[in-house]
Amino acid sequence: MPGSPARGAAVGGGPRGLRKTWTELLAGRVKKQKYDPEREQKLKDSALKLLRYHQNMHELLLEVEEPRCKKLRLSELIEGDSAEVSSDRSASFIRSAFRDQASRLGVPVGVLSARVFAHSVLQVCVEPSHPVLLSPEQRKKLTSSVVTAQHLLAHNMFSRLTFCQELWKAQNSLLFEAVWYLHTHGVVNLQELLQSHPDTEAMALWLFRNLRFLCEQIGACCPSSDTMEAMLSGLVQLLISRGFQGSSDPRKLVEPERMPQVATDVLQRMLAFSLDTLDANPQSTLDCQAVSGWITVYSGHICCGLVAEDSLNSFFSHTLTQILTYKPVLKVSDAIQMQKEWSFAKTHHLLTDLYCRVLVTLGPEESVGRLQEVLEMQEVNWQHVLSCVSTLVVCFPEAQQLVKDWVASLMARAFESYHLDSMVTAFLIVRQATLEGPYVFPSYADWFKESFGSSHGYHSCSKKTLVFLFKFLSDLVPWEAPRYMQVHIFHPPLVPSKYHPLLTDYISLAKTRLADLKVSLENVGLYEDLSSPGDIAERESQAVQDVKKAIMVFEQTGKIPMPVLEASIFRRPYYVSHFLPALLAPRVLPEVPDSRGAFIETLKRADKIPSSLYDAYRKACATAEKQAENATSAQRAEPDCAEQPLGLLTAALEELRALMTDPTQYSVISAQVAVVSERLNAALGPSNVDGSSVRRSKIQLSVLPPTLQKQDQAIVDLLLTAFCQNLMAASSFVSPERQSPWAVLFVRTLCGHMLLPAILTRLCQLLHHQGPSLSAPHVLGLAALAVHLGECRSMLPEVDPGVLAPAGSLCVPDFLNSLLTCRTRDSLLFCMKFCTAAISYCLCKFSAQPPASLHSCLSPGLIKKFQFVVLRLFPEARAPCAPEHTACVPWRPLYLPSAAWQSAALSLWRCHNFQELLKEKEFYLTYRDWVQLELEIKPEADVLSDTERHDFHQWAIYERYFPLSTALGGCGGDLETACTVLVSELMDFHQSSRSYNHSEDSDLVLGGRTGNEDILSRLQEMAVDLELDQGSAVPRGCSSQSHFLFRVFRRRLQALAKPDSMATSLRRQQELLVCKWLLLRLPPSVLVGSPQAGQPVSPNCEEFFNLVNSELRNFCCHSIVLTYDITIHFFRGLLKVCLRSQDPALVSNWILTECQTKCPVILTSALLWWSSLEPVLCGRWKRCYQSTLPRELQRLQEAFEFASNFASDSASPAPRPAWIAAAALHFTVREVRKENVTAYLKRLDCEREELLITLLFFSLMGLLSSYLTQQDTAEYLKAVDICAEVLMCLERRKLSWLMLFQLTETDAKLGHLLHLVPDQHIRLLPLAFYSLLSYFSEGATVREEAFLHVAVDMYLKLVQLFVDGETRIVLPYASRNLKLQGHSELQGSPVQLITKARIFLLQLIPQCPKQCFSNMTELLAGRGDCDPEVSNALRRRQQADPSFDLSQEPQLF
Repeated sequence: MPGSPARGAAVGGGPRGLRKTWTELLAGRVKKQKYDPEREQKLKDSALKLLRYHQNMHELLLEVEEPRCKKLRLSELIEGDSAEVSSDRSASFIRSAFRDQASRLGVPVGVLSARVFAHSVLQVCVEPSHPVLLSPEQRKKLTSSVVTAQHLLAHNMFSRLTFCQELWKAQNSLLFEAVWYLHTHGVVNLQELLQSHPDTEAMALWLFRNLRFLCEQIGACCPSSDTMEAMLSGLVQLLISRGFQGSSDPRKLVEPERMPQVATDVLQRMLAFSLDTLDANPQSTLDCQAVSGWITVYSGHICCGLVAEDSLNSFFSHTLTQILTYKPVLKVSDAIQMQKEWSFAKTHHLLTDLYCRVLVTLGPEESVGRLQEVLEMQEVNWQHVLSCVSTLVVCFPEAQQLVKDWVASLMARAFESYHLDSMVTAFLIVRQATLEGPYVFPSYADWFKESFGSSHGYHSCSKKTLVFLFKFLSDLVPWEAPRYMQVHIFHPPLVPSKYHPLLTDYISLAKTRLADLKVSLENVGLYEDLSSPGDIAERESQAVQDVKKAIMVFEQTGKIPMPVLEASIFRRPYYVSHFLPALLAPRVLPEVPDSRGAFIETLKRADKIPSSLYDAYRKACATAEKQAENATSAQRAEPDCAEQPLGLLTAALEELRALMTDPTQYSVISAQVAVVSERLNAALGPSNVDGSSVRRSKIQLSVLPPTLQKQDQAIVDLLLTAFCQNLMAASSFVSPERQSPWAVLFVRTLCGHMLLPAILTRLCQLLHHQGPSLSAPHVLGLAALAVHLGECRSMLPEVDPGVLAPAGSLCVPDFLNSLLTCRTRDSLLFCMKFCTAAISYCLCKFSAQPPASLHSCLSPGLIKKFQFVVLRLFPEARAPCAPEHTACVPWRPLYLPSAAWQSAALSLWRCHNFQELLKEKEFYLTYRDWVQLELEIKPEADVLSDTERHDFHQWAIYERYFPLSTALGGCGGDLETACTVLVSELMDFHQSSRSYNHSEDSDLVLGGRTGNEDILSRLQEMAVDLELDQGSAVPRGCSSQSHFLFRVFRRRLQALAKPDSMATSLRRQQELLVCKWLLLRLPPSVLVGSPQAGQPVSPNCEEFFNLVNSELRNFCCHSIVLTYDITIHFFRGLLKVCLRSQDPALVSNWILTECQTKCPVILTSALLWWSSLEPVLCGRWKRCYQSTLPRELQRLQEAFEFASNFASDSASPAPRPAWIAAAALHFTVREVRKENVTAYLKRLDCEREELLITLLFFSLMGLLSSYLTQQDTAEYLKAVDICAEVLMCLERRKLSWLMLFQLTETDAKLGHLLHLVPDQHIRLLPLAFYSLLSYFSEGATVREEAFLHVAVDMYLKLVQLFVDGETRIVLPYASRNLKLQGHSELQGSPVQLITKARIFLLQLIPQCPKQCFSNMTELLAGRGDCDPEVSNALRRRQQADPSFDLSQEPQLF
């Protein structure tokens, strides 16, 4: 028999007699025998006979396709043709065997091979070790069988349909991985396999069971997770594509309806299973693992590109609808009562994850539209609807406005058609959104006030709408929480008076319900958030929080808070029974009264604390002081109450940090942040009031001494530390742009609480006061926090930091920038670190955004400071260089412990993205910005040496900014522009809070820092260069064009408000002091100018004259003189001009002659300081010209000598002009002792009238100066005596002096005197006039017709001064300090002086002849109301008989 040798070979072949396989036998015969066609045919016949006796095809296939055979097939590709021949012969034999067996059985070969292969697959799945997965051995066997099946398929010898039917006959033992393997290797795809199932319900159950097992394993994170995820993804893609076919899909027309039904049924079963499991609130069950694995399929990227977009949208839209409508068993009343338990933080994190995945695919707009459609058309599960709304507004900020618009449309529809369902839906949605905090949605109280608190509310259309509203609110009463009823009562809808019963009925009903719930309206605190979802606090606890908040507001404003005032009147029971006892809790009073003590004293002065309570408080405090030790121990035990909520917050933050490094947990970060927010609310307690009020007001911060309460600081430190740690943990794993949105969610949580002021205060402490001591992780974390605070700037209030922003409030990014200073080496280096970290993080985090959009995250000032620091510290950065085209900014190396900040800063500077950012105009470091920052440097603590600093200044001014165009922030090559900017910034700096170490000098309250002097030195150098540029004869601006310095002064003074109040007057005086400070530090030629080429004189003192007459005369002079420094500076300039001129004497005479008519105060100032001026002037003049002084200087010298020798017998006659001699005499008389004044002035009888009149004028000004200065009583008495002597001298010589009280600038003789004194002195002339009442000669008062006119005019002006409040400046201090005898005119109040003046007038009026009243009507026109009695007396006397008597003086005051 042909098979005998084969059988013998099989038995005895091989070294050990092992049995050989069929393939080995065939291969051996091929090698030993030569090819013979006849023998080949005989061999085939013999093989067919053998197969007839061996019909177990399964065993034959397993034998033929053993691993060794497979090994031979694989070696075909490596070794050559031998293996290929062997493989071909095996395949050929298998095909021949199947054909022969099919022929013998009378069945198609494809059916036979399908049945055999199905049996083989089922045998592989026998005794599974896993619900869905194959074991390694099973997978190996299946692989061998699949190779044969693929070969049969390739030769059309395999029936897929029969194979599928055979498999389904034993579906319970069929493993899903085996099916997946067949699908992936092209034997039969999933769709074909599922389509062939005879029982739709059974197939759906099989799929559901296997999907559930598969998701369990994925949720448990098994080792084969990649395979399982691929299996799940592939199946879900098939189900979605077949279950949600688009209308344009051609398969929808040819495929039967069974497959789409099965697909949707399986997807719905899995969703229902997930929702049921989450409703049961599992913790760590297998079902929970299955849900966790299943939720991962709701991601757009799983099906992206493999499923049509419309199918994908249909699936997610259908899923959202199924979630919202699943088991709608809850009623609206249940939702009203239970919705506070459905907030984002309290919803299971897997359910919120499911919401997020569905919503992010649909998008906020489509999601809101789907919500609206479902609520209008179907019954819904209110828990799912409202928890979905919470997720929508928390995780999708852009959806917040969409929800607001949706609510507005619901409200409009409700009141237009009286649609109750719309009303219910709107209220439920609003209340749900407000549960998530004010950073997400306005508080319920704010929304209710906005909707119904005005005449434009939804309810204001008619009575019917009012009835509809109150009927709805009344129906809510049995079900809603007390908080909402309190909102409705405290912020009721605006109702017309005729419909007020509707409101009162509702309020009565709500109050009754609150009483049933044992909730009193008085239980509401002054600062309590009525819309807070938490439980109502106990009265005592809420009162303590109200006290804390009231004290905090009092610290910021210095006034009693309005809620406290209102409560003291309208909520008296709560105020007296709860608020005051909490405020007046006994304690050990501090030695220095604190804010609480000041607040108590302020309330006591305002009669807001009953005396009995206040006395009891003082006694209790005295007792507490004796028991200080016991009180201290009790106080130490108090914080233990807060340890529990603080511990829960710490645990929540640690859980959040654990999620940072696990990308698989990014989906639950939002939920964990919500948990942190909830724990933060609990830690803050009831003091965490309505955040909406914070968002709408400014935050007042005390930057210089920032302080925090102990509990607030503990919470803030915990949050800031957690943020820094989270950032480091996340950055160690992925770069910022790939991180989850945890940071922005974290910051939004902080922004939604009342803790924001405390956070900013702590940032002030850390950045402004402790910056150089911060470690690298702190710097990185706080820098990233600053970026995200900037990102949330739209929802943050502005900050008023006081001295850091005297002009107004700042947005949060600008406020944080203001905390960074560059004054010292340490602060400069810290500023470099912080700016480097913040900019690097921002550029990396928002790398996909254009550079201009970064303005919302970073303050332009911070980027400018970074440029300033880099250019200052690194000379290599000053040279232009091509930016490095790096892939990203250097953020990742920064969090390493060995980070080199300087190299990081330089790397950022050279980064292409950063250089592109600097091209934006708002980020230019302009010349003005550079000056501002450089002025802050303290040279004694500077990182640069004096030489390095000088070199840096020279480079910055002359190389960088001087040639730079003005459009780019430079000077455009204009030296005058550079000087102008320096002057403006110097003046701003010296008046800002940046200039510290203020001097106590009343004339110059400026910083005395050498840092300013460095920049001032640059200005002086540039001013000299500017003068030299124009030639030695004509400095710029000294001919027809005004000097740049005076232009700066004029522009700044014009920008200031007129001094109509004390504050504006002081502000203007400060500005003038700085002007004078700068004038004194620039060349004196600025004041006087220089002669022009070819001209003997130069009339260029106009600018300085105008400054003196309009400004310095009013604010910087003592009576009728300027200070010595500005006076000597002017005369130095005069000498300098003379030295440069062709005729020095002519120039000097011309300038001083101009002073007589245009600026006489310069000459009077020279007379006062002549003893110091004369040596300088005379010595230098004689040294330069070897000649006597010019004529006009000689006049001053003669006037001084005249006054000095006035009392001697050898006194010379008074020189002209007389007013100069009178001024010199006035200054001399002031130095005479009081007892010698009368004797000294005896010679006045011999002087000219003009000298006496002007001397009286100067004396009156001296008297007023003594009023204003009030430094010495003796000085005042001497001033009075001087005025009296001069006045009596004029009276003796019968010379009129009344014209001094009626001077005008048009007066040819004396008008120039008005330019000598401040305007205030002119306004106060009525005070001087009536202070000399006792020295008026009775005969002179009647003899001169003008006296009555002047007296009345002075009286009316005196009354007007009193009305305007100017007498308060003088008289109260005068009456207190001046203890006079015989000078009682100014004793007492201003009213007493006016009364005495009025008595004098009423006594004088009947004594004056009728001709004295000729012009009285014009005098009283418009001013008669000042004193009606005096006015009537004047008019009656003007018309009365000469015998008219006014002895009875009416009492008006």
